[in-house]
Amino acid sequence: MTEQLPAWSEPFADPKRALRRTLRLRGLTREWAWGGATGKGVRVGIIDSGLENAHPALRGRVVRNVTVDISGDEPEVVDDGAEDMFGHGTACGGIIVGLAPDVELVSIRVLGADLRGKGAAFAAGLEWAIEEGLEVCNLSLSSKSESLYPIFHDLADRAYFRNTALVSAANNVPAPSYPSLFSSVFSVAAHAEPDPQRLYYNPQPPVEFGAWGVDVPIAWKDGGSTVATGNSFAAPHVAGIVALILSKHPGLSPFEVKAILASVADNPGRRASRRHRGRS
Repeated sequence: MTEQLPAWSEPFADPKRALRRTLRLRGLTREWAWGGATGKGVRVGIIDSGLENAHPALRGRVVRNVTVDISGDEPEVVDDGAEDMFGHGTACGGIIVGLAPDVELVSIRVLGADLRGKGAAFAAGLEWAIEEGLEVCNLSLSSKSESLYPIFHDLADRAYFRNTALVSAANNVPAPSYPSLFSSVFSVAAHAEPDPQRLYYNPQPPVEFGAWGVDVPIAWKDGGSTVATGNSFAAPHVAGIVALILSKHPGLSPFEVKAILASVADNPGRRASRRHRGRS
């Protein structure tokens, strides 16, 4: 493949070169972790450009749409229409529903028709999701603002200790962005293997997990579809798997879910028969 990978994807392009930790934690398998799970009982927040509720790829799983209004003195989360301003959020939601068909999706729109938004809106939307007690949040977006660093750091810690798993795509360019660089989140970059459940673990910062993010078939605006590349589309693969785990084992902390993912990851040296066992 000649296409250049997004930034931070190098460890997953040649796993034998960079990945370590070939030993799995005793007794943990994919069958135990999420075999037979469907995502039922788990709410996944999509903090993005909105969700097109009627899109076939979302299978009617959207239960709420909100947006962040920043026109006043303080950001305010208000009800939103059942639409996607760009297509990006629907793409992420479709990937998650494809893995975990019984999840409940909550759209938290913070991006506009140009796929841009204010960092303050992003932070307010994330805070709302944490306060709502959503089990998983997919963050296929980031902020480069150094002034917002402490705010996102605080929110990431609050999510961690309230058992909200934040699955964050790394920036597609090699520059600092938040909250993907925080240790408490599930940071994700792309690999090129066309398998929704192919997962790599990389203990070397800044990115821990690698998932399919190159030439991914995705849902898009106005009931459409396309094929795209980016860490944005790797993150929802991990979010979907996390939803499956929490569906089967409610109440696990982000730390425990990370340990499970690291244990069952497709890192080199693991037997294929064990590696792929229990796929739903």
